[in-house]
Amino acid sequence: MTKVQFGVLGTSRVAEKSVMPAILSSEKSELGMIGSRNPEKAAEVAKKFGCDSFGTYEDVLRNKEIDAVYISLPPAFQEEWAIKAAEAGKHAYIEKPAATLYASAKRMVETARKNNVRLIEGLMFRYHPQNARAKELIREGVLGELLQFEGCFGFAMPEKETNMMRQEAGGGCLNYCGVYPIAASRMVFQEEPISVYCKLNIDAESGVDTETRILLEFSGGKTAFASSYFGSYYQSTYAVLGTKAHIRMKRAYAVPSNMETKMFLDKDDKVEEIVFPPADHFRLMIDEFCEEIAKGAASEKDYEGDVLGQARALQAVKLSGKEGRVVNLLEVE
Repeated sequence: MTKVQFGVLGTSRVAEKSVMPAILSSEKSELGMIGSRNPEKAAEVAKKFGCDSFGTYEDVLRNKEIDAVYISLPPAFQEEWAIKAAEAGKHAYIEKPAATLYASAKRMVETARKNNVRLIEGLMFRYHPQNARAKELIREGVLGELLQFEGCFGFAMPEKETNMMRQEAGGGCLNYCGVYPIAASRMVFQEEPISVYCKLNIDAESGVDTETRILLEFSGGKTAFASSYFGSYYQSTYAVLGTKAHIRMKRAYAVPSNMETKMFLDKDDKVEEIVFPPADHFRLMIDEFCEEIAKGAASEKDYEGDVLGQARALQAVKLSGKEGRVVNLLEVE
C-alpha cells in the first residue's frame, strides 16, 4: 500500500513525544508537514523531525500531498479543525477527547462521512497488546460473567498556565484523564452505558474539574467505576471482575513504548502474572488506521461510531456532574 502522508496540526507535548515518532516509525505512514500557529515553532519542530515542509494549519490543509492530519489541539478547538480537515478531503486522527459535546461529535462525523474521509479518536491505549489479551480472556469465558469494571487515571497537579487548567481551552481532569477509564469500560463491556452518575470537584480559581468519580451502569446489572485526578500519586490502572476470575492492569493507559507491562489474573486462589514486552500503542493505532484508509469502502471499522459513543458518554457524565443526578444516555441528543 502507498504510505499515508500525515500533516500535523499543533505541536503539543504528546505530538512531539509520541505521535510524530510513531508516524515516522510506521511502515505505513510518513510525516509530510508540520503546522503551528507560530511559524517559527513549526520550523523548529519540522527540523527536529527531519520534515522539509511546515507552515500554518491552513497551509497543511491546502497541501495536496497530505492525505491525513493528526490534530493535537486543546479540546475546545478540535471540532473546528476536524471539520475543516474533512472539508479539505483529509482523514483525521484527533487527540482525545475528539469532542467535548455530543453535538460537536455529530457535526464532525457528518462532515467526515459527507466528504468520504475517516475520523479516529486518539485513545491509543486500546491498541496495546495487553488489551487484546484481556479481551481474549473475556471472550473465552475465563472471567465468567462480567460484573464490574474499575479504572483510575491520575497524576500530579498541572501548572496553572497549561491548557489542562484553562476552562476556555476545554481543560479539566475529565477531559484529560477521565476519558481513558470511560473508554476502557466501553471497550471491556463491548457496549455503551445506559446511565451515569458523576461527582466533580471544581477548582475555585480556574473553574476546571480536578477530581472526577463516575459510576456507569451497563446492561445486565454490570457497573463501572471510573475515577480521575489532578494532584494524585500517578495511577493508570483498570481491573475487571467476573464470576470466575479477576484481572488487573498495572499500567493501563499512557504506556511508554519502551515499558514492559504486566497483567495479573486472579483465578482459583492463584495469581498469574502475565508479562507483555514493550509495544508502541501509538504506532499500532496508526498502522491500523492507515490500513483501514487503504481499504476504502471495504473497511469494517466503525471509528466514527466510536467517536459518537465516547462523546455521548462524556457529555452525559458532564451533565450529571453539573446537575447532581443520574443521567440516562438517551437524554443526550
